[in-house]
Amino acid sequence: METIILRDRVTNRMSDEEFLWFCQENKDLRIERNSKLEIILMTPVTTKSGLQNGAIFGQLYAWNLRSKAGEVFDSSTGFTLPDRSILSPDASWIANEKFAALSDEEKDRFAAICPDFVIELRSKSDSLVELQNKMISWIKNGVELAWLIDTKGQTSYIYRSKSPDVETIQGFNAKLIGEGLMDGFILDLSLIKL
Repeated sequence: METIILRDRVTNRMSDEEFLWFCQENKDLRIERNSKLEIILMTPVTTKSGLQNGAIFGQLYAWNLRSKAGEVFDSSTGFTLPDRSILSPDASWIANEKFAALSDEEKDRFAAICPDFVIELRSKSDSLVELQNKMISWIKNGVELAWLIDTKGQTSYIYRSKSPDVETIQGFNAKLIGEGLMDGFILDLSLIKL
């Protein structure tokens, strides 16, 4: 199934509370909302994509256990961004101080907080152009460092808030090196099963 975008007068008038309810009522789908308040419906990822995402999430989680510098979130976590979109990266990280500023009530919804770091993994059915646009959206909303990993093309794209240039890394025998708040995090691409 391809991604479906719902564009109508009902969906683009949904409050954040109504959108949360909509997502809870449709748990079999992956659901996001873009900045135009259009609802994006996606099927769950394939087994292979889930395995690949697990390798990425596991490495980020292990690094964070050692650094204790923040909190790690999986692919089912939605964040409400400044442009009103609600997006779910495949893996993300937020610094401790920033996360601590949220109330318990805010943590029980799609919190109005932008991760400091995100990773997006291109699955078989994902459009590379759409994912590249999503990465730009992450940066515009406040992400400091974002990695797009394209297993199909065996290419990684590095997006930084402090630079308009996107760095491209070819091959999966490389390691992606964290910087800034992510200093010390190394993602070994060879652990992602192709």
